[in-house]
Amino acid sequence: MIHPTTRVLAAELPKHVGESVEIRGWLHRRRGLKSVTFLVIRDRSGLAQVVTTEARVDFPEETVLRVRGTVIANAQAPGGVELTSPEIEVLSSLAQAPPFDLYRPTVPAGLPTTLDNAPVALRHPLLRAPHRISAASVAGFRGALDGLGFTEIQTPKIVSSATESGATVFALNWFGTKAYLGPV
Repeated sequence: MIHPTTRVLAAELPKHVGESVEIRGWLHRRRGLKSVTFLVIRDRSGLAQVVTTEARVDFPEETVLRVRGTVIANAQAPGGVELTSPEIEVLSSLAQAPPFDLYRPTVPAGLPTTLDNAPVALRHPLLRAPHRISAASVAGFRGALDGLGFTEIQTPKIVSSATESGATVFALNWFGTKAYLGPV
């Protein structure tokens, strides 16, 4: 059993060299060699490498793990550090394999497969990147306006059709055309 501790994100590991830390995330990739296994763990901030000599590390990619280990410097590891002497706990087993390998540098699936499996497909770094850029852009714009004393408001929108989700909308006559006032 892993003892409770503060979770460290993969991107923060270089600040913790020599310390015992806990990371949590998806098993992004597993590479087994003769006497050692490398686990690459993915969290919202990036990738972290875990080195283990345990022979029974046989869970599939995308299994959710909690790992506690000692951070050591290694220039060849993602981020320049890796976790050694790990205690590994499975938090959630894989219910169904992803439609494509999320560790590959490209996305081999077409748009229909990607859209049909969006909650999983958006874990792929290439598919997630535009959303991270968009979020950073919006945050920067919001920060600039906040710094100038602006007040952000969220207004309802006039749309041409009611939403599929069944959200409550208010029907109205918009210059002779039926329209709806819906939530933000």
